[in-house]
Amino acid sequence: MTDDRYLKRTVVKHEIQSQFLNETRKLRIYLPPGYNELLSYPVVYCQDGEEFFNFGRIATFANQLILDEDIEPFIIVGVEVNVKVRTQEYAPFGNRHEAYVACFTEEIIPYVEQNYPVRRTAEDRILAGDSLGGSVSLHIALKRKDMFSKIITLSGAFYIPSQEIIASESDLSFLSLYMVVGLQERDYQTDTGIYDFVDLNRRTKELLEKRGAKVVYFEKDGSHIWGFWQKELPDALRYFLL
Repeated sequence: MTDDRYLKRTVVKHEIQSQFLNETRKLRIYLPPGYNELLSYPVVYCQDGEEFFNFGRIATFANQLILDEDIEPFIIVGVEVNVKVRTQEYAPFGNRHEAYVACFTEEIIPYVEQNYPVRRTAEDRILAGDSLGGSVSLHIALKRKDMFSKIITLSGAFYIPSQEIIASESDLSFLSLYMVVGLQERDYQTDTGIYDFVDLNRRTKELLEKRGAKVVYFEKDGSHIWGFWQKELPDALRYFLL
Protein backbone atom coordinates (compact mmCIF):
# COMPACT_ATOMS: atom_id res chain seq x y z
CA MET A 1 0.00 0.00 0.00
CA THR A 2 1.37 3.42 -0.96
CA ASP A 3 2.14 5.74 1.94
CA ASP A 4 -0.16 8.79 1.80
CA ARG A 5 2.88 11.03 2.29
CA TYR A 6 4.10 10.04 -1.16
CA LEU A 7 0.83 11.13 -2.73
CA LYS A 8 0.87 14.67 -1.35
CA ARG A 9 2.65 16.11 -4.34
CA THR A 10 2.99 19.71 -5.43
CA VAL A 11 2.97 19.93 -9.24
CA VAL A 12 2.61 23.33 -10.87
CA LYS A 13 1.61 23.69 -14.52
CA HIS A 14 2.98 26.39 -16.81
CA GLU A 15 2.74 27.35 -20.47
CA ILE A 16 5.45 29.23 -22.30
CA GLN A 17 5.36 30.75 -25.76
CA SER A 18 8.18 29.46 -27.92
CA GLN A 19 9.48 31.69 -30.68
CA PHE A 20 11.55 28.82 -32.06
CA LEU A 21 8.59 26.42 -32.35
CA ASN A 22 6.02 29.17 -32.94
CA GLU A 23 3.63 27.63 -30.41
CA THR A 24 3.00 27.25 -26.69
CA ARG A 25 4.70 24.47 -24.77
CA LYS A 26 3.36 23.06 -21.49
CA LEU A 27 5.54 22.35 -18.47
CA ARG A 28 4.83 20.41 -15.28
CA ILE A 29 7.02 21.34 -12.35
CA TYR A 30 7.28 19.20 -9.24
CA LEU A 31 8.28 20.96 -6.03
CA PRO A 32 9.71 18.80 -3.24
CA PRO A 33 8.37 18.47 0.32
CA GLY A 34 9.44 21.49 2.37
CA TYR A 35 10.06 23.54 -0.79
CA ASN A 36 11.63 26.89 0.11
CA GLU A 37 12.37 29.63 -2.42
CA LEU A 38 15.38 30.70 -0.36
CA LEU A 39 17.14 27.38 -0.98
CA SER A 40 18.58 25.99 -4.21
CA TYR A 41 17.78 22.63 -5.76
CA PRO A 42 19.17 20.14 -8.26
CA VAL A 43 16.77 19.74 -11.17
CA VAL A 44 15.67 16.86 -13.40
CA TYR A 45 14.40 17.85 -16.87
CA CYS A 46 12.19 15.16 -18.41
CA GLN A 47 11.27 14.81 -22.06
CA ASP A 48 7.75 13.37 -22.57
CA GLY A 49 6.95 15.23 -19.37
CA GLU A 50 3.30 14.27 -19.17
CA GLU A 51 4.16 10.57 -19.40
CA PHE A 52 6.92 10.79 -16.79
CA PHE A 53 4.36 12.16 -14.35
CA ASN A 54 1.33 10.07 -15.33
CA PHE A 55 2.88 6.72 -16.25
CA GLY A 56 6.33 6.97 -14.69
CA ARG A 57 4.94 8.21 -11.34
CA ILE A 58 8.08 10.29 -10.98
CA ALA A 59 6.58 12.75 -8.48
CA THR A 60 5.52 9.91 -6.16
CA PHE A 61 8.97 8.32 -6.40
CA ALA A 62 10.61 11.69 -5.74
CA ASN A 63 8.58 12.14 -2.55
CA GLN A 64 9.55 8.64 -1.43
CA LEU A 65 13.26 9.20 -2.08
CA ILE A 66 13.27 12.57 -0.33
CA LEU A 67 11.12 11.58 2.66
CA ASP A 68 12.45 8.09 3.32
CA GLU A 69 15.94 7.85 1.84
CA ASP A 70 17.40 11.19 2.85
CA ILE A 71 18.05 12.22 -0.74
CA GLU A 72 18.54 15.95 -1.13
CA PRO A 73 15.29 17.58 -2.27
CA PHE A 74 15.15 18.25 -6.01
CA ILE A 75 12.84 19.82 -8.56
CA ILE A 76 11.46 18.03 -11.62
CA VAL A 77 10.50 19.78 -14.86
CA GLY A 78 8.42 17.76 -17.30
CA VAL A 79 8.35 19.17 -20.83
CA GLU A 80 5.26 18.00 -22.68
CA VAL A 81 5.30 17.08 -26.36
CA ASN A 82 2.73 16.68 -29.13
CA VAL A 83 3.02 13.01 -30.08
CA LYS A 84 2.18 13.85 -33.70
CA VAL A 85 5.46 15.73 -34.09
CA ARG A 86 7.49 13.94 -31.41
CA THR A 87 9.84 12.16 -33.84
CA GLN A 88 10.36 15.39 -35.78
CA GLU A 89 11.44 17.14 -32.57
CA TYR A 90 13.34 14.38 -30.80
CA ALA A 91 15.17 12.59 -33.64
CA PRO A 92 18.31 14.31 -34.97
CA PHE A 93 16.97 13.86 -38.53
CA GLY A 94 13.63 15.47 -37.67
CA ASN A 95 12.62 18.73 -39.32
CA ARG A 96 11.77 20.33 -35.95
CA HIS A 97 14.80 19.00 -34.06
CA GLU A 98 16.97 22.12 -34.16
CA ALA A 99 14.02 24.31 -33.21
CA TYR A 100 13.16 22.05 -30.29
CA VAL A 101 16.73 22.01 -28.99
CA ALA A 102 16.78 25.80 -29.20
CA CYS A 103 13.42 26.02 -27.42
CA PHE A 104 14.65 23.71 -24.67
CA THR A 105 18.00 25.38 -24.07
CA GLU A 106 17.18 29.02 -24.82
CA GLU A 107 13.56 29.32 -23.66
CA ILE A 108 12.56 26.53 -21.27
CA ILE A 109 15.74 26.41 -19.18
CA PRO A 110 15.89 30.23 -18.73
CA TYR A 111 12.17 30.32 -17.89
CA VAL A 112 12.57 27.69 -15.18
CA GLU A 113 15.68 29.35 -13.80
CA GLN A 114 13.99 32.74 -13.64
CA ASN A 115 10.99 31.37 -11.75
CA TYR A 116 12.40 28.63 -9.52
CA PRO A 117 15.56 28.31 -7.37
CA VAL A 118 17.16 25.55 -9.43
CA ARG A 119 20.92 25.25 -9.66
CA ARG A 120 22.53 26.37 -12.87
CA THR A 121 25.54 24.11 -13.29
CA ALA A 122 25.91 21.12 -15.58
CA GLU A 123 26.47 18.94 -12.51
CA ASP A 124 23.10 19.90 -11.03
CA ARG A 125 21.00 19.59 -14.20
CA ILE A 126 19.91 16.05 -15.10
CA LEU A 127 18.29 15.22 -18.44
CA ALA A 128 15.92 12.24 -18.57
CA GLY A 129 14.01 10.58 -21.37
CA ASP A 130 12.48 7.36 -22.62
CA SER A 131 13.06 6.00 -26.14
CA LEU A 132 13.52 9.03 -28.43
CA GLY A 133 13.34 11.18 -25.30
CA GLY A 134 16.56 9.51 -24.20
CA SER A 135 18.08 10.17 -27.59
CA VAL A 136 17.18 13.85 -27.66
CA SER A 137 18.49 14.24 -24.10
CA LEU A 138 21.89 13.05 -25.29
CA HIS A 139 21.81 15.28 -28.37
CA ILE A 140 20.94 18.30 -26.24
CA ALA A 141 23.90 17.54 -23.96
CA LEU A 142 26.22 17.17 -26.96
CA LYS A 143 25.09 20.50 -28.37
CA ARG A 144 25.34 22.30 -25.02
CA LYS A 145 28.27 20.76 -23.17
CA ASP A 146 28.39 23.85 -20.99
CA MET A 147 24.90 23.17 -19.65
CA PHE A 148 24.49 19.40 -19.21
CA SER A 149 26.58 16.43 -18.12
CA LYS A 150 24.15 13.90 -16.61
CA ILE A 151 21.64 11.84 -18.60
CA ILE A 152 19.09 9.14 -17.78
CA THR A 153 18.02 7.11 -20.81
CA LEU A 154 15.28 4.50 -20.57
CA SER A 155 15.46 2.30 -23.69
CA GLY A 156 17.07 5.10 -25.67
CA ALA A 157 16.21 5.18 -29.39
CA PHE A 158 19.79 5.60 -30.56
CA TYR A 159 19.29 5.10 -34.29
CA ILE A 160 22.17 5.13 -36.76
CA PRO A 161 22.14 8.95 -37.21
CA SER A 162 22.51 9.31 -33.43
CA GLN A 163 25.37 6.83 -33.38
CA GLU A 164 27.11 8.71 -36.18
CA ILE A 165 26.84 11.95 -34.23
CA ILE A 166 28.36 10.30 -31.16
CA ALA A 167 31.12 8.75 -33.30
CA SER A 168 32.03 12.21 -34.61
CA GLU A 169 32.89 13.35 -31.07
CA SER A 170 36.42 12.94 -29.76
CA ASP A 171 36.11 13.62 -26.02
CA LEU A 172 32.97 12.83 -24.05
CA SER A 173 34.65 12.56 -20.66
CA PHE A 174 32.34 15.27 -19.35
CA LEU A 175 29.30 12.97 -19.74
CA SER A 176 27.80 10.59 -17.20
CA LEU A 177 24.92 8.36 -18.30
CA TYR A 178 22.55 5.92 -16.65
CA MET A 179 21.28 3.60 -19.38
CA VAL A 180 18.75 0.75 -19.13
CA VAL A 181 17.12 -1.31 -21.89
CA GLY A 182 14.70 -4.23 -21.86
CA LEU A 183 15.72 -7.61 -23.22
CA GLN A 184 12.30 -7.96 -24.85
CA GLU A 185 12.97 -4.92 -27.08
CA ARG A 186 14.78 -6.73 -29.87
CA ASP A 187 12.06 -6.39 -32.49
CA TYR A 188 10.20 -3.19 -31.70
CA GLN A 189 8.03 -1.40 -34.26
CA THR A 190 8.36 2.41 -34.31
CA ASP A 191 7.04 5.04 -36.68
CA THR A 192 10.33 4.92 -38.61
CA GLY A 193 10.86 1.15 -38.73
CA ILE A 194 11.56 -1.98 -36.69
CA TYR A 195 14.58 -1.81 -34.40
CA ASP A 196 16.58 -4.00 -32.05
CA PHE A 197 16.83 -1.66 -29.08
CA VAL A 198 19.22 -3.93 -27.23
CA ASP A 199 21.69 -3.76 -30.09
CA LEU A 200 21.20 0.01 -30.47
CA ASN A 201 21.95 0.57 -26.79
CA ARG A 202 24.92 -1.80 -26.71
CA ARG A 203 26.51 -0.04 -29.68
CA THR A 204 25.81 3.38 -28.22
CA LYS A 205 27.29 2.41 -24.86
CA GLU A 206 30.45 1.26 -26.63
CA LEU A 207 30.70 4.47 -28.66
CA LEU A 208 30.25 6.58 -25.53
CA GLU A 209 32.76 4.67 -23.44
CA LYS A 210 35.39 4.76 -26.19
CA ARG A 211 35.17 8.53 -26.03
CA GLY A 212 35.55 8.72 -22.27
CA ALA A 213 31.96 8.96 -21.08
CA LYS A 214 31.10 7.29 -17.79
CA VAL A 215 28.25 4.85 -18.45
CA VAL A 216 26.25 2.77 -15.99
CA TYR A 217 24.41 0.26 -18.17
CA PHE A 218 21.77 -2.39 -17.52
CA GLU A 219 19.93 -4.94 -19.65
CA LYS A 220 16.93 -6.33 -17.81
CA ASP A 221 13.77 -8.27 -18.55
CA GLY A 222 11.35 -5.69 -19.89
CA SER A 223 9.51 -4.33 -22.91
CA HIS A 224 9.35 -0.92 -24.55
CA ILE A 225 6.62 0.31 -22.21
CA TRP A 226 6.19 2.44 -19.10
CA GLY A 227 5.41 -0.67 -17.06
CA PHE A 228 9.12 -1.46 -17.39
CA TRP A 229 10.55 2.06 -17.21
CA GLN A 230 8.52 3.04 -14.15
CA LYS A 231 10.27 0.33 -12.11
CA GLU A 232 13.68 1.60 -13.23
CA LEU A 233 13.14 5.27 -12.39
CA PRO A 234 13.93 5.18 -8.65
CA ASP A 235 17.35 3.58 -9.20
CA ALA A 236 18.12 6.02 -12.00
CA LEU A 237 17.27 8.99 -9.77
CA ARG A 238 19.25 7.53 -6.87
CA TYR A 239 22.31 7.18 -9.07
CA PHE A 240 22.59 10.91 -9.75
CA LEU A 241 21.00 12.37 -6.61
CA LEU A 242 22.35 10.28 -3.73
